[in-house]
Amino acid sequence: MRRLKYFLMPLAFFFMFTNTTQASSVHTVTDGDSLWSIGVDYGVSMQEIQELNGKPDTNLAIGERLQLPDSISDEELDLLARLIHSEAQGEPYAGKVAVGTVVLNRVADDRYPDTITDVIYEVVNGYYAFSPVLDGTIEEPAADESKLAAREALAFEGQGEGSIFFYNPDTATNHWNATRDETKRIGQHVFAK
Repeated sequence: MRRLKYFLMPLAFFFMFTNTTQASSVHTVTDGDSLWSIGVDYGVSMQEIQELNGKPDTNLAIGERLQLPDSISDEELDLLARLIHSEAQGEPYAGKVAVGTVVLNRVADDRYPDTITDVIYEVVNGYYAFSPVLDGTIEEPAADESKLAAREALAFEGQGEGSIFFYNPDTATNHWNATRDETKRIGQHVFAK
């Protein structure tokens, strides 16, 4: 029994520290990196990278090792990209990023569900919050530009003007959104809070 105890204790320490190491992601800064580019590459908030690493500013040093916040699952990233694709086809790239930001702002807002999936599939007053869920276009694969816009929206998370709504005034059938405080217009979409 004593021999088994001495064998199991180091084994337990090995697994304990191995799991901890695998659970946290680290990025080593290279020439040309910025918090923004790292955030887009990993699909994480640059503001969270800064906070997690106790950085008072956005300056980076080559060779610096940055802890990265947890990223969303591949499934949620794909769902966000598909929503962007179906909601913002034909819109400028900035509008695609802004659509993704609306979803993330809702996740952060106590009045809405806590996950990307739950926000996208939310039913409000008997209607889906996003029309692509109703018409099925949410199932279409996202174009590369929409995938990049999703990662960029994640990097942008926690910044901006707090938009939690968007609509196209030319095609909207419900004009309730027009009663909200407009934050910006991009392409055919009006963003509001």
